[in-house]
Amino acid sequence: ETPKEDGRPKWDNKFQYILSCIGFAVGLGNVWRFPYLCQIHGGGFIPYFIALLFEGIPLLHLELALGQCLRKGSIGAWNTISPYLGGIGIGSWMVSLLISLYYNTILTWVMWYFINSFQEPLPWSVCPLNENRTGLNEECYESTAVNYFWYRKTLNITPDVTESGTLQWWLILCLAACWAIVYLCTIRGIETTGKAIYVTAIFPYLVLTIFLIHGLTLPGATDGLAYLFTPNLNTLKNPRVWLDAATQIFFSLSLAFGGLIAFSSYNPPKNDCEKDAVTVAVVNSVTSLYASIPVFSVLGFKATTGYWDCLDRNIISIINEFDLPEEIILRQNYTAWISFLNSSYPEKIAGLKLKSCDLQEFLDQSVSGTGLAFIIFTQSIILMPGSQAWAILFFIMLFSLGLSSMFGMIEGVFTPLLELRIISKSIPKELLSGIICLMCFLIALCFTLGSGSYWIDIFDSYSGSLALLVIAFFEVIGVAYVYKVKRFSKDVKWMTGRKPNLYWQITWRFISPLLLLIVLVAFVTLQIQKAPSYAAWNPKY
Repeated sequence: ETPKEDGRPKWDNKFQYILSCIGFAVGLGNVWRFPYLCQIHGGGFIPYFIALLFEGIPLLHLELALGQCLRKGSIGAWNTISPYLGGIGIGSWMVSLLISLYYNTILTWVMWYFINSFQEPLPWSVCPLNENRTGLNEECYESTAVNYFWYRKTLNITPDVTESGTLQWWLILCLAACWAIVYLCTIRGIETTGKAIYVTAIFPYLVLTIFLIHGLTLPGATDGLAYLFTPNLNTLKNPRVWLDAATQIFFSLSLAFGGLIAFSSYNPPKNDCEKDAVTVAVVNSVTSLYASIPVFSVLGFKATTGYWDCLDRNIISIINEFDLPEEIILRQNYTAWISFLNSSYPEKIAGLKLKSCDLQEFLDQSVSGTGLAFIIFTQSIILMPGSQAWAILFFIMLFSLGLSSMFGMIEGVFTPLLELRIISKSIPKELLSGIICLMCFLIALCFTLGSGSYWIDIFDSYSGSLALLVIAFFEVIGVAYVYKVKRFSKDVKWMTGRKPNLYWQITWRFISPLLLLIVLVAFVTLQIQKAPSYAAWNPKY
């Protein structure tokens, strides 16, 4: 049977749909969360791929098949399965709304850095002068130019979350611009995001490749990569590693947001959703690995530069102390000189109080999230020749990565609302998306306060992880035990032309729900152990 024209828009082609799913799945986390987790867990690939196989891919297939079969957004789809499960849809709707609020604020910071990348020299490479122009700004001089630009010139941060500070006008303007861009792209739902996705999903790969080629030519790149790809199997004993991998998968594939259900609901009913799920999951994971290479070659470069600076300072001290000729001690023969001087003049060397220089220590300084993008990476970019061009490229890339993920979140908010009969009859699409974006902009103004970045951290820790785990758990239970796997398999067979094989049957019925339950319990237990949560994000502690 052919579905009657229900006024639902369609994708122009299959590629556009796959790109939209990939654009939604591939986001900032692939660049700044995945490499970090690999770093602190010493090659956290193993737990990640196990979580992907037994939790990520089965859930992804389940969501794509569900949307395509029922042709409704998250709330409508779950209500159709059972009126008692409508809450799953409302849950995803809320999560999409809350996360889009703070996600677009991160894009606001990216935009602010992007605008500032056109200055010569880059404003985070030098400290500004103080009020009466007699010397450098004291606050900046005591820290670093990069930190000063981030904490004072961007966030204008307050000492802690209880002090709100004022709204920063430059952030308000950038925030308004970001929401305006999101509005223009989502103005008619997938009819407009479908066009924008060609740029926002493909462009980051171009920039990553340029960074990859450039990164590998930097001194120290190989040290960074060796550091990334050396697995430390001891970390596998640590439950935290497994937990991080399991929760990372949700963010990574954008599961339980409702956006994927919305996207697939615009598919023709006869479409191979099983192949789509595997494609999106594989591309997403390969992207994470691919992005880790430029990130770590740059981090290796930064560590090596720091290590060389440390050696050079020591060499100057030694040359001055022993009145040696200038070029006699080099980085290459430094160790030999040190051991010679240590045996010959131990007191003199001890008196110099030389710093111990160790490349490993420089490599161990790991950061994730905004710290990686706005502090570590910006600091590394200053050291590169042609730093302005690299900064511009880097921030455009982050912006388009984030923007395509925003499309999915807004779609997860927009599609269910469109389907509520009350709204869709009386309000045109363009007005509805306008109202959503305006409301979000007004609520997100709280993130432009001096205490805004603390609120982002609170949103980040509390709005996403636990809610997504709970939603995903009930999604699997809902399909496997309320709708029943047998019925679901029939639907999938009707859509794809073949019955889901044993892998899908077993993961949907037993492995995924069990894994999710374990992860949920572990997550809650860890949260309870960290109980004084106020201490966790208040910098005073």
